[in-house]
Amino acid sequence: MNHVILGAGPAGIIAAETLRKHAPHDQVVVIGDEPEAPYSRMAIPYLLIGKVGEDGTHLRHGADHYAKLGITLKRGRAVKVDVQARTVELQDGSSVAWDRLLITTGSSPATPPIPGIEGPGVHPCWTLENAREIMKLAQPGARVLQLGAGFIGCIIMEALAMRGVQLTVVEMGDRMVPRMMGPTAGTMIKQWVQDKGVKVHTGARAEAIERDTEPGLLGKVAKAIGLGAPSPSAPMRVRLSTGEKIDADLVISATGVRPNIGFLENSGITCLVGVLTDEHMQTNVPGVYAAGDCAEAYDKVSGTTIVSAIQPNAAEQARVAALNMASHIGQPSAELKGVTQINVLDTLGMISASFGKWDGVPGGEHVELTDAANGRHLSLQFSGDTLVGCNAIGWIQHVGVMRGLVEGQVKLGEWKQHLMDDPTQLMAAYLACAQGQSARAHVRG
Repeated sequence: MNHVILGAGPAGIIAAETLRKHAPHDQVVVIGDEPEAPYSRMAIPYLLIGKVGEDGTHLRHGADHYAKLGITLKRGRAVKVDVQARTVELQDGSSVAWDRLLITTGSSPATPPIPGIEGPGVHPCWTLENAREIMKLAQPGARVLQLGAGFIGCIIMEALAMRGVQLTVVEMGDRMVPRMMGPTAGTMIKQWVQDKGVKVHTGARAEAIERDTEPGLLGKVAKAIGLGAPSPSAPMRVRLSTGEKIDADLVISATGVRPNIGFLENSGITCLVGVLTDEHMQTNVPGVYAAGDCAEAYDKVSGTTIVSAIQPNAAEQARVAALNMASHIGQPSAELKGVTQINVLDTLGMISASFGKWDGVPGGEHVELTDAANGRHLSLQFSGDTLVGCNAIGWIQHVGVMRGLVEGQVKLGEWKQHLMDDPTQLMAAYLACAQGQSARAHVRG
């Protein structure tokens, strides 16, 4: 059996290793489109602040790791999938045959249509090559403007702040991390960040990136130390929708990502926001699977399919897909138990968490508790007597319990009212309800 995996990120590598374990005699080929050893994008911020070197971003260590496992790494970019011929066409014109195919092509930065954004001095922070360019330019004292303050943007922002740059962040939403946090929590994070010396503009967008003709600070520094002509050949001025103009030596674009699924057009593989999968991570085409940031899977909390671009979900999806790809050797069928939106974020020392439907459901109830003086906030969202989502800042001792209640869809019964009266009683509610629910399930079994 010939297994081909498109994408050499965490999902692709976990799937390859799972296949090798359960199908030791099958051929496993992983195709990635970067000239690097397989690495984790989540490690790039640690590279930016010097906590790890480039090899510290690698998913596996040892030059012969993949060869020892009999996993073939191949460089290439998929441009077409032919499900009838069961081949993948690569950008260089070659093709690769497969018996079973796993799509783990991940996502790419979404570049907003801003005049000047394609010019020099503007970089996403997504690949190791991006990181190399940013490290050359984000020197202490450099004026850096970041577009976007979402989950990924906040992680990048923290790394930039730790490099000692003069940092300004521009976010279109009315608060920071607007897709993860409600108004109170997002505003608290903004205030915290500003108190740490980062300038934040919310409710604003960049309308143009303009360039002068003379080399800026970073251009002069780079020339002086022999780096040659850097990307920003001249300083930039970013014009905002508020009318403000901000000078910058470097602009970071962190305005979101989109799944890499364009090559699947006209393939017959169903795609919505991502590649649509069933509970086995199989697509509508038998023998074709998807996992990770490009996959759209069922979310049991919202009752819809979603793309959940976080590494724990990618890892579990990859494991499930690989086990089902190995079913020809008698491997029992594996099912994804569901995908829940889970985010835990450390923003310059402020810990925040978001689970499930943090913004609530139609007809649901909610309760909030805010202790602004001590930087703490708790918001719980209910559907009937089930906790379906929550936001938390500061109450980090409750993170595991919140996840358990939301993912487990635990029936709270009378404890729902106790939480409405005092949201901090999450642990007591979990112990009383989740354990009782587990015991009842055991008796029924």
